[in-house]
Amino acid sequence: MTLTKIRTAAASSLAAAGLLFTLAACSAPAATQPTTAPATTAAASSSAASGPCTGVKVIVDSGALKQDAADKSVCVPVDAPTAASKVLEEADVKTEGTTQYPTELVCRVNGVPAADFDITHKAGTYKEECTGMPAAFAYWSLWVKPDAGAWEYAQEGLATLQVSPGQSLELLFTVDGEPAAPAA
Repeated sequence: MTLTKIRTAAASSLAAAGLLFTLAACSAPAATQPTTAPATTAAASSSAASGPCTGVKVIVDSGALKQDAADKSVCVPVDAPTAASKVLEEADVKTEGTTQYPTELVCRVNGVPAADFDITHKAGTYKEECTGMPAAFAYWSLWVKPDAGAWEYAQEGLATLQVSPGQSLELLFTVDGEPAAPAA
């Protein structure tokens, strides 16, 4: 094989891996309403339940897993663009990456799915070990919504994504494409 063919094959492999990585971070749009839980930190305000959020509304929805212990909806006061990771920290939302991608991916949110939890999907059951890429059929996706707009996939990860007052930020767990997107 010539050096040019090897370089072309390597570039194709890298492009395919990049596409897989990007697709794994996404899911399609949802129909379930997130469960509301009370704020657990002083920084998170209760205004998420009592009226409009003047900061960033943070929603964690375990979706198809139906793990209510992970679910929450709180308003985090911010007055300027703020890193999504900082907003989640203020909302007392704990995220865990994978061994291979410790900060680039979200594998668990508030301990869900637990390492010993059977995730039921079309082809059987699966346990998330959080070693490499999460399964393409069962994963957390990150969504952003402007105050008067529709939910969109986040185009960046938690470390670089900036959210502003009036926006909503949601972590949604999808199994076999359901729920496909956050509730309106």
